[in-house]
Amino acid sequence: EVQLQASGGGLVQAGGSLRLSCAASGFGLEDSAIGWFRQAPGKEREAVGCFSNTDGTRYIPDSVKGRFTTSSDNAKNTVYLQMNSLKREDTGVYYCAGLKSIGCASWSQDPNWFNIWGQGTLVTVSS
Repeated sequence: EVQLQASGGGLVQAGGSLRLSCAASGFGLEDSAIGWFRQAPGKEREAVGCFSNTDGTRYIPDSVKGRFTTSSDNAKNTVYLQMNSLKREDTGVYYCAGLKSIGCASWSQDPNWFNIWGQGTLVTVSS
């Protein structure tokens, strides 16, 4: 069974950091793009990053550029989202999603392109 599992969320003070993990099972990430999305209550799902092992590309939206980065550990079949200088507005449920054999670019801001989704992990940033 193809699955993604996001983890690493929690409660953090504003200005702090968290690293989220997205572990894959049932398929390898070496030829996939993994997108990161978040959803706050009452808001639409928003893209916060993409990492592709297919061609090594990354895409970070302007809204979080300079604070969020993505990386991958193929040995662990895991992609990471490093979040620094967290703000209260970063609060939400964070999801990872996969699409095989493609690089990341501006298209990766649209969650409808991704066809493998994991359960989310809650990030709460307090002031």
